[in-house]
Amino acid sequence: MTITTISSRQFNQRASEAKRATNNGPVFITDRGRPAHVLMTFEDYQRLTKQRRNIADALAMPDIAGIEFDPPRAAIEIRPADLS
Repeated sequence: MTITTISSRQFNQRASEAKRATNNGPVFITDRGRPAHVLMTFEDYQRLTKQRRNIADALAMPDIAGIEFDPPRAAIEIRPADLS
């Protein structure tokens, strides 16, 4: 994998070259010498984002039907308030 770094000005002038460079790895686009953006292929983006689960997916638990769970019933008793 090759990382290419170009300035914002170069990117504006040679966007097609920057897009072609993403076939070899990410392209860092700098503003005033500091990395500001990353250009990558859509396939690379998908690979990166599929590895992470968001909280909604984690809590959805799509395979929950296969889990046996029979919790004991909670016994809640009413007690008089202790006012001492």
